[in-house]
Amino acid sequence: MDITAFVVQGRDQALLYGDYSTYHGQLAKRLLSSRKKLGIVTKNRGKFHKREHVTSEDISANNENVRLQLLTSERAWAQAMGIKASHTASQKDITGRARSHIVSRLNKAAKTAQALVDALSSTGSGASSHDILEARAYTSLMRGTMFFEKHDWELCLQSYAVSRVTYSALTSTGNGDLFKDLLSDTIDPSIRYAAYQLHTPRTVPISTIAKKSFPRSDAALVQEINLLDPSILAEGDEAAKLGDSAENAPRTITWRGREVKIEDAQISLAWASVGAAKINLSNNLAQTQEKQPHEIAAQYDEILMATQDAVDATKQAIDELKAEGVAQGDNRMQSLQITRTAVNYEMISWRIGRNRVLTGQHDGGPEDYTVPRRRKAKNAHKDGDATAKARKPRELPLSKKLAKLKEKLALYDGTLQNLQSIKELPGVAGDEELVTRIHGYEKYFEALK
Repeated sequence: MDITAFVVQGRDQALLYGDYSTYHGQLAKRLLSSRKKLGIVTKNRGKFHKREHVTSEDISANNENVRLQLLTSERAWAQAMGIKASHTASQKDITGRARSHIVSRLNKAAKTAQALVDALSSTGSGASSHDILEARAYTSLMRGTMFFEKHDWELCLQSYAVSRVTYSALTSTGNGDLFKDLLSDTIDPSIRYAAYQLHTPRTVPISTIAKKSFPRSDAALVQEINLLDPSILAEGDEAAKLGDSAENAPRTITWRGREVKIEDAQISLAWASVGAAKINLSNNLAQTQEKQPHEIAAQYDEILMATQDAVDATKQAIDELKAEGVAQGDNRMQSLQITRTAVNYEMISWRIGRNRVLTGQHDGGPEDYTVPRRRKAKNAHKDGDATAKARKPRELPLSKKLAKLKEKLALYDGTLQNLQSIKELPGVAGDEELVTRIHGYEKYFEALK
């Protein structure tokens, strides 16, 4: 049935060039079209008759009933978000009456989605366990949004936890990118905010918050989740054995002999990814025999992306503390500044390493303007001299020599800029030993340039 894809694609198409009002208008048209397909549209000037809840027999007879329920739920959600967006744009506080209207619409969306779950769960609907899980995750998402607007943070966290855990389990069944985008863009920020309202430390990972808030009393749902991925709900030693990244993530970071606590869970997870990327790169480089520099440099992409994620997570954590009015002298802020220097230094170091690979052997010092021949000589198996001649590198023409020189010059400039960036990091200027070493590197690459 592809419930999640149906909802996400509908939102993306409407919100790409429009707003929630545009989406609401599109949903009204799609609802009319769906009712026409089912033959339940109200005739012109006819009396409206409220339809009973959809049943498992209805779904078994026509899957359009599933889309009808989803469109009805989405229309109520879009109306609520439209009201909220209009107040945000006009910089008006959401008053009690407006908030009640928003909560009312979201409550309708959640009830409509729950009716769909009940119908799909009944025998005779023909729905798979995957379809039911998607419907439950969507219902929890609607309910979490409603409790978010009601500022009922405990129930909000519990609902979002069900949604997050379910979508995380579904990533192993296909459409992983779809579920991951929904988690990172919508669910995770809401969980973090609700946890913040409940005074949960930032050092607790979102996955751990979701585990603790997940209702274990629902044995059927727990069983379905464990069948898909037992590591998602595992805790403690069991989670570590199953390779849970949140449980195995580092808690401290070391910079120039000083060890500090990692103050934010996102930084911890990103730093764990950096460690994994280092191992992968080391293994890949051990197998790079007879490869061209650009092929070797391409293997640095994973470590560069991982370190960039760590840098972004650190910057976000610092910005959030500043927004809360935390002073620069606070221990958390001091630890984050050291972490910022450490992760930025790591990222810049790998950038320089990639540039050195691209410049060639010995950092591009020897002037090598030859490339290996690709085609072998004819009848090379008969004539050993012909084979040797075929493997002999050929000289590049003058135009390509100039292009190679320009490329090398750009790489040296990039390396020098990266070294300058290191000197501008917090705390580096006061480290005389490190500054002296960087100055030596600068002289070395300036000489090569």
